[in-house]
Amino acid sequence: MKALFDSISIRSSRMVTKAYSTSFSLGILGLDRKYHDPIYAIYGFVRFADEIVDSFEGYAQKELLEDFWKDTYKALDLKISLNPILNSFQQVVHAYSIDRDLIETFLKSMEMDLYKHEYDEAGYKAYILGSAEVVGLMCLKVFVDGNEEKYQLLKKPAMQLGSAFQKINFLRDLNADYHSLGRTYFPGVDLNNFNEEVKAEIEADIEIDFNAGYEGIKQLPKGARFGVYIAYVYYYSLFKKIEKTHCDLILNERVRISNKRKYGLFLSSYFRHTINWI
Repeated sequence: MKALFDSISIRSSRMVTKAYSTSFSLGILGLDRKYHDPIYAIYGFVRFADEIVDSFEGYAQKELLEDFWKDTYKALDLKISLNPILNSFQQVVHAYSIDRDLIETFLKSMEMDLYKHEYDEAGYKAYILGSAEVVGLMCLKVFVDGNEEKYQLLKKPAMQLGSAFQKINFLRDLNADYHSLGRTYFPGVDLNNFNEEVKAEIEADIEIDFNAGYEGIKQLPKGARFGVYIAYVYYYSLFKKIEKTHCDLILNERVRISNKRKYGLFLSSYFRHTINWI
């Protein structure tokens, strides 16, 4: 029975999410149950593509990404895949009319990680669009459930929230990206001369995206609002911790929020949500 295979597929996506991201998993728990499996499916797809370009050093990354790309479109065309992650993802794409342009843009940004190690302003914006903003739009497609007017209204803030999250990831992972992967995402920034002034400029840019994203969160459908707010609170807490961390430490270690602190943020967010302080 295909229903059994579909059940195994979404369980695989769920397992991938929980194994790779405590914070994202907590955010999903804050969503209405009807959103859980679709968002697990999106995360599983995004995570597998990201792993190819980030974690499979020493393997045929270019060929692996090309195969994943082809298999994605084959799954979308056939409406099935023996890859359980792609099988659950294609179901969500069809159920919520997720544009293929969003998927194509995402995969192109993953391809950029194979070839580009430094970014100019145009490349930086293109990478953030593909790696973060369109992922936010995929999730938004699920949250609005076919309401195109709502989608268009929330499209820009959803993109800005995704942009804020990604820029924080860049700051958090500065050490690994630069020293291990040889990547520099921030345009015009010489990491050999990274200082507090440069760091402050990046943080000011992130703050603008955060503020716009928060306004969008307040307008999300009720069943989606709390879960996205949890992700916002986690990333904003990480952002504030990064702000307080000296630039030299940012370059040499990964700033983290402990799991204990994450659960505390979840509880405080729930309290604010229940009394309508969001």
